Amino acid sequence: MSETEQDETNQEQGNAPENAGAAESNEANAQNAGSAFEPLTDTYEELRHTDDSAELSAAAREPLPPKSDQAAFSRATALLEAVAGNQHTPLQDRIFLAQTMPFPNILVKLSEDGNDEVRKAVAANTADKNWLVGRLTKDKVRGVREAALRNPQTSWKMRLEGAEDPRTSPETLDFLGKMGVESDEKAPTVLTAMVRRAVALNPNTAQPTLARLASDPATDVQHAAVSRLG
Repeated sequence: MSETEQDETNQEQGNAPENAGAAESNEANAQNAGSAFEPLTDTYEELRHTDDSAELSAAAREPLPPKSDQAAFSRATALLEAVAGNQHTPLQDRIFLAQTMPFPNILVKLSEDGNDEVRKAVAANTADKNWLVGRLTKDKVRGVREAALRNPQTSWKMRLEGAEDPRTSPETLDFLGKMGVESDEKAPTVLTAMVRRAVALNPNTAQPTLARLASDPATDVQHAAVSRLG
């Protein structure tokens, strides 16, 4: 063996204990980290089924991590879904989530809540996807349906159906009867006129609304309102 080879061998042998110690330390750290980390599914199931309202309330109000920390942010929003779906979460916290969350997985959970006020808060949330608002326009409770009809994310098809529905309140019909004229003026002219005409024909529309629609810029809306007034 050459002198150079002997030096390299001696160096490797001399470093062996140090390298082994570092490996053992890294392994120990990994084990400690693993024992401290609770898998997402375990935490999710705990929050989904616990009856500890104080724990659930604290989880509902916990500030989200920054989006730049993608792993932590995704974990936090997933856990909020469990909180949203647990009926032991205090009502005011479920309403808070329904009003403030922009995440579909959480809002879908809350849209199925047994409490009308929670569903109403979801229906009014402007971060909703239009398909979710559309679902809530079919809710069994009028207040939920009408909150959805007033949501700017609602499709024109759903607004038209709401304007035709005789269960819709005079106040919401009046709101729909202003679309394209006093509100949503940049919306498609044909669609807004269809909604206003449906309002004019709805048996639940109030007289002041009909009187205004009798002067509507769209002729077919005018005729519908005049026929009702006559």
